[in-house]
Amino acid sequence: MPSNTIRIAKNTLMLYFRQILIMLVSLYTVRVVLNTLGTKDYGIYNVVGGIVVMFSFLNGAMTSATQRFLNFYMGQNNTEQTRNVYSISLIIHMIIALLFIFLAETLGLWFFYSLLNIPPDRRDTALIVYQFSIVVTTVNIIQIPYRATIIAYEKMSFFALISIVEVLLKLGIVFLLTVILFDKLIVYSFLVSVVGIIIFLIYKNYCNRKFETARFRYCNDKILFSKLAGFSGWSIFGSFADVSRTHGINVLLNIFHGVTVNAAMGVATQVNTAVYTFVDNFQTAFRPQIIKSYSSKNYNYFMQLIFQTSKVSFFLLFFFVLPLYVNADFVLRIWLKNVPEYTVSFTRLMLINSLETAIASPLAMSIQATGDIRKYQLVVSCFVFANLPLSLLILWIGFGPVWVLVIKILLNNFALAWRIFFLRRKIDLPIIKFLHEVILPISIIILVSSFITIFIKNFFIDWTRLFLSCVVSTVCIGGLIYFIGFNKKEKKLLIDYIKKIRIKT
Repeated sequence: MPSNTIRIAKNTLMLYFRQILIMLVSLYTVRVVLNTLGTKDYGIYNVVGGIVVMFSFLNGAMTSATQRFLNFYMGQNNTEQTRNVYSISLIIHMIIALLFIFLAETLGLWFFYSLLNIPPDRRDTALIVYQFSIVVTTVNIIQIPYRATIIAYEKMSFFALISIVEVLLKLGIVFLLTVILFDKLIVYSFLVSVVGIIIFLIYKNYCNRKFETARFRYCNDKILFSKLAGFSGWSIFGSFADVSRTHGINVLLNIFHGVTVNAAMGVATQVNTAVYTFVDNFQTAFRPQIIKSYSSKNYNYFMQLIFQTSKVSFFLLFFFVLPLYVNADFVLRIWLKNVPEYTVSFTRLMLINSLETAIASPLAMSIQATGDIRKYQLVVSCFVFANLPLSLLILWIGFGPVWVLVIKILLNNFALAWRIFFLRRKIDLPIIKFLHEVILPISIIILVSSFITIFIKNFFIDWTRLFLSCVVSTVCIGGLIYFIGFNKKEKKLLIDYIKKIRIKT
């Protein structure tokens, strides 16, 4: 599959360029927003926005369903069904948006007034922020079919361009915050919602003009509707569990420890998101090929993609995680003028959790490609949802806030084991081979590179330590990946790709 490999490589490079710029701008904007709004208002923005996202779990279910069915029928070259999937998913997302608004303005408002620990003098402001957060989330729900279509057609250059436009608009908001005289938290929330609407309109216009299948028409295909609804119905378990874990825990931290800890979690989340999005972009480039290879019954290539995506996803992330983990205290101190308490611990634990996610996500993609997710989703959702009651228990007993992330990491290990076991039964995934070619080299690389990097950093401080640990970890990880992480075929592909780049230059 040389043409597919080249396409994946080009798409990955395009998304990487996008992410480098986004990461730099995002990290800068977090710093300015935190210092401009202050720890209290930044914490309010994160916890209030989290409540809104809690009620948008239906959106996450339909995202995976739309992406899966678009790629599935494209893999079969079935244009008619691809068009039907787009039209039906657009109708379903409109319904979900209305349902979300209803939940957010009823149950969400009760949650806001009854359980949130918000300073009395900022409660009215927080309510306005809540309403703007509803606008942003509603727009994001409706634009899912457009984003899914762009990714399904692998138009990563446009996807990268719009992402860059979005982050630059948000950078403009940050500059406005420094000179605005009104309530900065309200202005920030309003402008973020305006940017969301602008990006939605760009996506919609591009899809309608570029893709023949992305033109809405009434579709009465009850069988297809049933397939979409059934797939997304079981995905709801996963989406609800995920938002419960992420934003439910944020609410629990607010109730037990206040908005300052929410600010720390917000900063740690931004750092982790900036780093993990590199891997997410890589997996985004692979996702269409994984689903298309399954739908076209190219099972050897399908299995090869699972192994490669899991392994390389981890390698790409580990390049960033190791030096950042070692220097988290110094980096955060330089990046932020005032580092909220627990930020360093939160950041390190979230980076560890992301390493697990990097391995597990391609396995989840392959399960979604099969379309049979009922048993898988039910079990994984139980592991994920267990974070909420267990976190509530340890916080109620009196454990510190960092323990909620420790629980998250442990439960993710169980979920990863279940994914491997499920794929063994579903698609005959060779577990021994997966452990030997993916888990074993990853484990060796972690142990050796971590030992060397931590040993070196103990002899230096601050900027010298940061520079040397980055150099040592990069060289160490890179060498270990080539000699231990890659098999002979992967080494040959890498060398051939480098040769092609040299010829072009």
